[in-house]
Amino acid sequence: MTKLLEVKDLKTYFYTDDGVVKAVDGVDFSVEAGKTIGIVGESGCGKSITAMSILRLIPDPPGKIVNGEVIFEEEDLTKVSDKRIREIRGNNISMIFQEPMTSLNPVFTVGFQIGEVLMLHQKLSEEEAKKRAIEMINLVGIPNAERIVGEYPHQLSGGMRQRVMIAMALACQPKLLIADEPTTALDVTIQAQILEIMNDLKSRLNTSIMLITHDLGVISEMADHVIVMYSGKVVEDAPIMELFKNPRHPYTIGLMASIPSLVKEGQRLETIPGAVPNPLYLPKGCYFHPRCKYATDECKKAQPELREVAPGHKAACIRAEEVTR
Repeated sequence: MTKLLEVKDLKTYFYTDDGVVKAVDGVDFSVEAGKTIGIVGESGCGKSITAMSILRLIPDPPGKIVNGEVIFEEEDLTKVSDKRIREIRGNNISMIFQEPMTSLNPVFTVGFQIGEVLMLHQKLSEEEAKKRAIEMINLVGIPNAERIVGEYPHQLSGGMRQRVMIAMALACQPKLLIADEPTTALDVTIQAQILEIMNDLKSRLNTSIMLITHDLGVISEMADHVIVMYSGKVVEDAPIMELFKNPRHPYTIGLMASIPSLVKEGQRLETIPGAVPNPLYLPKGCYFHPRCKYATDECKKAQPELREVAPGHKAACIRAEEVTR
């Protein structure tokens, strides 16, 4: 398969008065054309910062991409000019942000905001852009598109605003869609509809998707390949079926065990003890060892390398061959 995007040893740090926060610390992965990669992990593990680093949306100061390459169609996005990255954003690579109410401008109609992308990148006239915006609103399943195009964000429900964000992101038919928690705060019915829309558009437009979420249930429905992140690092990297069948990192196993299940009716919901460590005061050795039931003294001494534990399956755990669900 053709690799559309390759991220190599990406490091994004934030320089604060209290110290250096290594939000993304040596991340490697690739996205194949027409495929979906899932990035999963708890809040604060570096998922969103990874996505924002790809599009160079990190505020500087205090943030900075200090190392790595982001190769998109043979261009290193960390090296291209500001003018070139603006040409790529919203055109070749689009992003659906976490909260549509704060991502949409409250003083412009949703039709104008969708059309603005088309006027900027596709050089359409205002009339042509409005017509195309109506088509996009229809495409994402919002009824009465001719009326909705003239509405403001506050006049729409949360599910409709999220669909508008998807319409805006897909207006220029990007080759890569980055979806950052696209179903957060939506009820399960709307969540299912949003995921169905994304899958449908992926098959119709051959768009690659980078799906960021903490929800392994969503990942299981959408992704072809998954990377699991913890404290700015990739701790597991595997095809979707292999990951669910044979997880090799204790953190991944903990995430899977915490998924509610009807089979476990009457039992208490399992949790991972503790919390993601403060990035300013990371533990020595494996960052996960304070929360890991498999941890040994060796885990406290050295940071484990991400290594292949099965064909196409990598894990950053010295006991990867021993851990089981």
